[in-house]
Amino acid sequence: MSCFLFMPEMGKNNFIKAIPVLLFLIFFTGFPGCRSTESTGIIDLNELTISEIHRAYRDGLYNSRELVEAYLARIDKLDEQTNALTVINPAALQIAGKLDDEYRRTGVLRPLHGIPLAVKDNINTAGLPTTAGSLALRDFIPGEDAFIIKRLVEAGAIIIAKSNMAEWAFSPMHTESSTGGTTRNPYNTEHVPAGPSGGTAAAVAANFATVGLGTDTGNSIRGPSSHCALVGFRTTMGLVSRSAVVPLYLRNDVVGPMCRTVEDATRILNVIAGYDPDDPLTEYSKGRIPGRQQPGHSASYRTTCFYSAYGLYRG
Repeated sequence: MSCFLFMPEMGKNNFIKAIPVLLFLIFFTGFPGCRSTESTGIIDLNELTISEIHRAYRDGLYNSRELVEAYLARIDKLDEQTNALTVINPAALQIAGKLDDEYRRTGVLRPLHGIPLAVKDNINTAGLPTTAGSLALRDFIPGEDAFIIKRLVEAGAIIIAKSNMAEWAFSPMHTESSTGGTTRNPYNTEHVPAGPSGGTAAAVAANFATVGLGTDTGNSIRGPSSHCALVGFRTTMGLVSRSAVVPLYLRNDVVGPMCRTVEDATRILNVIAGYDPDDPLTEYSKGRIPGRQQPGHSASYRTTCFYSAYGLYRG
């Protein structure tokens, strides 16, 4: 879009006299009217990471609401080809606006402030359907978030949508459900994204969300992540709560992140890991998470990997 500077007709001498003023406008103000067109320009969503988004927030390039608007526009344009998502969160823009107000007021970004998140359809999300891909649960709308969703929301994440999954999480080969249909691989829509967490994998790979959540019983995070060029963590049993998650086989079920980078996956894990009274197995996580050591647990038992500026370390 072009930007024009209006000037009244003037004679040669007046124009020459006006040159210093024009130079001042160019070099010291940068034409604020022209810059405004940049702030409303298209955000490049291609493989955005958490740190890149937070840098953009700090630099004033865009805010949470504008980012969510960009993702929603992309979903509306392209998800018909992948069928990665089952429902869009109607409150996403409102939540983003509140996070923007908070940042303007405090100047502080939460760990996942304004980060759009896709959540697998077997994890409870208040006000949004959780069907596990089955017609048996098509009308089930939880009144409360799962423990891990509460943690993510507290950290500033924005649930932008729920993602499709293999029905009851029962197929590692493809992602097809009675409620959502068949999900296709965004790299080649003639191919599958594997399953059952293929909806989350396809959503993140197609740049419909920055990060995502999946569940893994046999290969359900790792398979779709490998099919869609993502980083997926099958977390250690007991590290992350599974309460308010539709189970397949509790002996093996875990929840984990699915992201573009190791850093982003670790940022998500750092938020969701920890003890939940509603999942007794997470008792074993006490004292084993860096920065959250509990009394009576030796630091030598901290076994969670965490991210620093120099890479992954084992705590």
